[in-house]
Amino acid sequence: MFVTTRWQRLRFERRSACVAGMSLSKTRISDLRGLRLKKHRESAGQFVVEGAKVVGELTAAGFSFEAVYATSDWSVPPETLIPLTTITQAEMARISHYPTPSPVLAVGRITRPVLQSRELSRGFTLALDGIQDPGNVGTLLRIADWFGFDRVLLSPKCADLFSQKVINASMGSFARLRVITCDWAAAGADLGGIPVIGCDLTGTSIHEMPTFTSGLVVVGSEGQGLSPEADVLVTHRVTIRRHGHAESLNAAVAAGIVCAHLKR
Repeated sequence: MFVTTRWQRLRFERRSACVAGMSLSKTRISDLRGLRLKKHRESAGQFVVEGAKVVGELTAAGFSFEAVYATSDWSVPPETLIPLTTITQAEMARISHYPTPSPVLAVGRITRPVLQSRELSRGFTLALDGIQDPGNVGTLLRIADWFGFDRVLLSPKCADLFSQKVINASMGSFARLRVITCDWAAAGADLGGIPVIGCDLTGTSIHEMPTFTSGLVVVGSEGQGLSPEADVLVTHRVTIRRHGHAESLNAAVAAGIVCAHLKR
């Protein structure tokens, strides 16, 4: 929500002032610290992001936080209305997930979109098959956002979408993309005959790939490649021809090249 009137700005300033200096209870501190673990995030239905840069990126992208805790060192984004609680540096050190506390920590609500009927048959989808490195998952979200993909599909074995490393690496794309987690059986039943493009070292050169108006691009992990469940759905196998001596390409780099050719 963006502040568009002087009255809204004054209301925000009063709200911030009324919670300034509030002391956090031991229970709240424990709850916030617990959100670093996936099991606690799932139980609470909440996640945290920490750091001025990532909080700023997400608020700029229109993401609505449930709560924001900040020290006086944090510069509030000038046109954003947020539920801000000002805390001391000592309190921030107690709730921080980092060895060196940042000036702001924000709490968001976990929401998971459900795959709609024949959704995958419309537009382009980037599907991540067992990508377990959080940095790669976040970077792949940025790639999908950059190339205007309609959605991202995560298999259940991917890194947790709501981990800080994923969100940080996505650079705000986390808030702009429709990200769906589902298994390959559900995805396969929803494809509706669209091309499924699998990144595979044995595939045809990406330069020979035909032009598509819709499709699903599947990227597997660097170590394992495509899972059997994903592999059986592939209709077009593509590879990026090697001209040097590197053993392999990073999954996100490979996906970026394939997406660029699809959108050429």
